Amino acid sequence: MTRRIVLLASLALAAIAAVPLIACESKTAAAACSSANECLPRVTYQDINHEMYPPDSLKGKVVVVNFWATWCPPCKKEIPAFNRVYTKYRDDGVVFLGVLYDNTVDDNGLLNFMSDNEFTYPVVKADNDILVAYEYPPALPVTFVYGRDGKLVKQHRGEMSEQELAGLLDKLLAK
Repeated sequence: MTRRIVLLASLALAAIAAVPLIACESKTAAAACSSANECLPRVTYQDINHEMYPPDSLKGKVVVVNFWATWCPPCKKEIPAFNRVYTKYRDDGVVFLGVLYDNTVDDNGLLNFMSDNEFTYPVVKADNDILVAYEYPPALPVTFVYGRDGKLVKQHRGEMSEQELAGLLDKLLAK
């Protein structure tokens, strides 16, 4: 009985001692970003072809995350521009993720839509983790651009032009 009490007391002390370490680790991560929406969310994206984009695979890259829907006219209008920009920059350490915020289309419908619109960049179906991480974007389209350091450089609501996106990527890649 005494051994059991000593063991439980030891475990309790170890747990209490670990709390400052956890807090220090959180403060270090928080020092880079003072709020959750200042840095690329630490979620894993899986595209329609089942390719995974875990957080570690995005480190050191410029990341463009675009929320869109098949029923959204401005979203459809920006797809050709995003296709061209992605094709131009994909070999320069730029990752594009088109996040489908649309529950009205199944996988076959999405693949047909992507084919009809000649998508060149990966498309990810929004899941709960992604939607929570981006605070359920209230407008479509919305584009988030993150620098190589993972920090948010630009959040753009509405259609983003090819010139604006390419100009921003040129600046980020020149750093």
